[in-house]
Amino acid sequence: MRKNPTVQRESLGAAVLQVRSGRATSRTTLSRALGISPSTTGLYVDHLIAANFLNESGLNQGAMGRPRRTLTTHPEAGWFAGVEFNAQRIQAVGVDFSGRLKTTVEVILPSEVLAGQVIKSILACVARLAETMQGPLLSVGLGVPGLVDVQAGVGLYFAFIPDWQQVPLVELLGSKLKVPVILQNNLRAIALAERWFGLGHGLSVYVILGPRSGFGIAMVQEGRVIEGAQHAAGEVGRWPWPLSEGVGNSHTLHHALSAPATWRRLAGVDGQAKLPEDLRAGLAALADAAGPEWDAVCADYARVIGMLHLVLNTGVFILHGPLTMLGERFCHSITESALTQMPSLRDTGLKVVPSTLGDNAGALGAASLAMEAWLPG
Repeated sequence: MRKNPTVQRESLGAAVLQVRSGRATSRTTLSRALGISPSTTGLYVDHLIAANFLNESGLNQGAMGRPRRTLTTHPEAGWFAGVEFNAQRIQAVGVDFSGRLKTTVEVILPSEVLAGQVIKSILACVARLAETMQGPLLSVGLGVPGLVDVQAGVGLYFAFIPDWQQVPLVELLGSKLKVPVILQNNLRAIALAERWFGLGHGLSVYVILGPRSGFGIAMVQEGRVIEGAQHAAGEVGRWPWPLSEGVGNSHTLHHALSAPATWRRLAGVDGQAKLPEDLRAGLAALADAAGPEWDAVCADYARVIGMLHLVLNTGVFILHGPLTMLGERFCHSITESALTQMPSLRDTGLKVVPSTLGDNAGALGAASLAMEAWLPG
């Protein structure tokens, strides 16, 4: 194997990722996936089997050629925690070393929650996950709302938690958990969840739509999640809205297309009206709505998505959050409205679809983040 320890660890970690993803199922396919010689691949595999990270068992007879042994990851080699949160709740998952979901935890946060309370609740969630997981905790991924400095491990700003500014999450959590902590903006974490568990599997270009407390997007281009120069790529919720009002307009896209704002518009109630206790159930009850409010909401979404599509030329927009309860009809209405407003989009393959991952999407994405970043010791 390579003598440089850092390069060696990275190569071993890449080998595990290829096997875990299913892209490599044998020494031969792993050699091709990594672009290295069969002899070097064999050394990597032998090392990982000895360390109990990989299994090699059985005979897989292909259509031609010799039978070959099958490589798999060892599910009990350790586990990864994925934690995602917003101003209302924390969602956490535990996945085994093979990337299979094993357990979930959800905690509802009090109104006007502060940063310190969020930190304590995250630690409590990881402790609860550990009660049912096997093997050592290897790494924790965090899906963090708002602006995030990934390299510094800091949550920079989130409008819906009053004191969420410059929060050193990696330092605070890593010192308690004693394992690597990797963080990412929660919508970008969801983009990873789609790659590992959902509709983004096999796609190199797609966009996550995240209408929740606010409105934002995450973009994947050529298989990479886009962060931006100031870690703020996708903060379209800050666009002035309506666009036609121009200078001096104090309203933003957050006010019109967040999940709470969408429910109020579809329900035909005042902008300050109390939300239903279960917002998802409240939206599900409106899934068959029709009339001018439905058309107006879909038209607003269509305008935003159409403009984004003209810039990004994406393969698909994947809707996440409570608005998935409005179903495929909502997504189809948005797509059709966009094509009506912008006829030039008709041959571009524009498509809006609801995610199939449900409430665990952000936490699954955070666990994906931990899996992708993990390196053997």
